[in-house]
Amino acid sequence: MDRYTRHQLKQDDFQEKMEALQVLAEEHWKQIVIVSAAVIIVAGAVWGIRAYYARQEAAANTELQAAVTTFHAYVGSSQEASLMGATEIYPTAGAKYQKALAEFSEVVKNYPHTKAAGYALVQMGVCQAQLGDETTAIKTLREASNDSDKEISSQAKFALAGVLAKTGKIDEAGKILQALADHPTTMVPRATALLAMADAYRATQPKRAREIYQQVQKEFGSDTVVAEAMKQQLATLPE
Repeated sequence: MDRYTRHQLKQDDFQEKMEALQVLAEEHWKQIVIVSAAVIIVAGAVWGIRAYYARQEAAANTELQAAVTTFHAYVGSSQEASLMGATEIYPTAGAKYQKALAEFSEVVKNYPHTKAAGYALVQMGVCQAQLGDETTAIKTLREASNDSDKEISSQAKFALAGVLAKTGKIDEAGKILQALADHPTTMVPRATALLAMADAYRATQPKRAREIYQQVQKEFGSDTVVAEAMKQQLATLPE
């Protein structure tokens, strides 16, 4: 009897352990299912966000290209335009830049977190400068120069330096261009920044301009086009 009882107790203990293991396994499986579902939801959300931004960037690029086309559109009579094969025509440069400014503004407004919006903001500043509103152009280009994308930022700084030089702020323009020359990008190579700086100094500081032209000649003189251009610039530079 005692032997039977001990045997029965062992069986009951074994069964209880198996039941406990089964409960534990079921609970563990539930956790796995819950975690897996969460991972799937997060992954789906990430994919959805990426797809959304990809669509936004594509749409922004399309509108940016349309604005760039306007910016480079032909100015003149329709008869002249037809001879040149131009399809978009504006009677005056002012009308063209006003339209381009509006289109670039729409890109910035509708797609604020895209690269296209960054480039559009730069072009807004350029249009404002072309329309004679240098104060607003400088403000816009300063904002654009803070872009985290170094290519967009360098393009904005280059345009900003041009407007500053035009308004007589030569030293500030020179500092910006020197920084761009020291840290060149694809959009603004070193030679481009140096030449712009020399051009900015031509009228007021011809000696400084000469030094920069000679520097370009030394660094990039192996290019025959650059060498010839530097020769002409130095020959026409005021003493």
